[in-house]
Amino acid sequence: MITIAWEQRKLNNYLIVSDEKNSENLYKKEDVLSVSGDFGIVNQIEFQGRSFAGTSVLNYGVVHKGDVVYTKSPLKATPYGIIKTNKGSTGIVSVLYGVYHTKENANADFIQVYFEQNARLNNYLRPLVNKGAKNTLLISDEEALNGEVNFAPSLNEQLKISVVFNSIDNLITLHQRECFLHKEV
Repeated sequence: MITIAWEQRKLNNYLIVSDEKNSENLYKKEDVLSVSGDFGIVNQIEFQGRSFAGTSVLNYGVVHKGDVVYTKSPLKATPYGIIKTNKGSTGIVSVLYGVYHTKENANADFIQVYFEQNARLNNYLRPLVNKGAKNTLLISDEEALNGEVNFAPSLNEQLKISVVFNSIDNLITLHQRECFLHKEV
């Protein structure tokens, strides 16, 4: 049996910075997305009940299904930000977010699975991020891709891994719902 070792490379071997902006004003405040550590990329109004967008959303980055987003918002468990894949509808994000397209050698769902573990995410981002005043994260979209990752060598293997983990996540969600319903009874 031939085994191929996972490859250690910079994340910029798998992702490229998207420069697509909402310059035509095709998307409105209702299309603003947020990144949640628990729920992934979600519509801001549906998730938080209102939009936190500025007066204009013209410079907001466009996020398509399958794009990877890095939010430079520190949370207790992820003090250097969050990396998630957009699994829903196209929308827009604030200029404070980094938006990335996958290259042909990468699977976006695998990238999310790779960064799901907070320790791995924090270990990846810690050496890249500088913290500024008021706990702001100082890192460019390009710099966020300069860290080393250990990825499955083939796109097919990445896809298989992401399918397994997504199935497990769906099964856990189903059992959590069943447990919640039984507690209500």
